[in-house]
Amino acid sequence: MAGPRQDARRSLLALAGAQSGYFTAAQALRSGYAYPTQKFHVDHGNWARVDRGIFRLPEWPASPADSLIRWSLWARGRAVVSHDTALAAHELGDANPAAVHLTVPPNFRSKSPGVRLHRGELPAEDILERGGYRITTPLRTLLDVATGNLDTDQLATAIADALEAGLVTRWQLLARADTCGDHAALRIERALATVRADP
Repeated sequence: MAGPRQDARRSLLALAGAQSGYFTAAQALRSGYAYPTQKFHVDHGNWARVDRGIFRLPEWPASPADSLIRWSLWARGRAVVSHDTALAAHELGDANPAAVHLTVPPNFRSKSPGVRLHRGELPAEDILERGGYRITTPLRTLLDVATGNLDTDQLATAIADALEAGLVTRWQLLARADTCGDHAALRIERALATVRADP
């Protein structure tokens, strides 16, 4: 018969398994690990401390989503991976951002080197749930980067990739571009003009 210790371990493993081996101190506490026990596991190498209040099981295999999950936990689940980082995660174009881009609520106060925050409220239809993090849809991602300073050729390549993969349509891009301001709408129109028409 399983005891409290086994129940806590099972609960934490299930949680960490859905988050690429990562978990927060608050999540560990809810699983049954008091703060002194958490310190014990870090001190004895059972858990690796990644950041303040964020841990990872050391034996967990690396995953391409590791950074996205880690920063989503840092933001306490209030962030959505967006802009150039979402572009790279969706494998659209050849974006290789130096910082992790996150869209957070206007009242979000945390900051960290290597993270670029965009403040705003995203509608549910613009967000996809992934294992351990949330990310903007390909359509919303393209609209977001069109509002910024991404090179026009890079934007065109990303749009071409999305069209070819069937992730968006020209109509969707043009219809939503009008809601993003003149700058984004013009950039999307120019990028689409360089992409061959759908067959």
